[in-house]
Amino acid sequence: MAARGQYPKGVAKREEILEVALDLFARKGYDRTSVREIARMTGLSQTGLLHHFSSKEELFTEVLRRRDARNEQAYEERSGGKVTADAFASIVGHNAREPGLVRLFVTLAAESTDRDNPAHGFFEERYRRLRDSLASDVRDLQVSGEIAADLDADSVAALLVAAADGLQIQWLLSPGSTDMGGHLDALWSIVRRVR
Repeated sequence: MAARGQYPKGVAKREEILEVALDLFARKGYDRTSVREIARMTGLSQTGLLHHFSSKEELFTEVLRRRDARNEQAYEERSGGKVTADAFASIVGHNAREPGLVRLFVTLAAESTDRDNPAHGFFEERYRRLRDSLASDVRDLQVSGEIAADLDADSVAALLVAAADGLQIQWLLSPGSTDMGGHLDALWSIVRRVR
């Protein structure tokens, strides 16, 4: 969503708010970070903070958008500008270092299934782009003979995303017994062996 207001100071303050919120959610967790604390750390009142975001749901969605932008930058560094299944598994593994953001993601994703939820459009678009990128990677590997040509690339992509989401929930329930990145790597290895 575009920044509200066009003044450079307002845009800079919005960026500061997002950085502070991202840091707090990553360090303290979604359920232990309040909008009041984010406002205080950015020198604003809660009302002042909500001048930059229409609701706390919009703020939370924008925090996830910011996290995704960082992850996409990491994808590009690992895979030459495209989301590959290998890079995706690495990012999912990295998420274990940011439990608060994983909890925020899982919570907002579940709530966004309601079409009236402010995050609905964000998640719908996010999942579409991710599945499309992963399916493209699968097709490229099919052309090079690294993956069986008779596998449906769109189905493989959807299954990888579904596995990642399910692994995040399992990890939140029992962090010590679930290796999100390792399990996703294992699934990807199985897919690559089918020829």
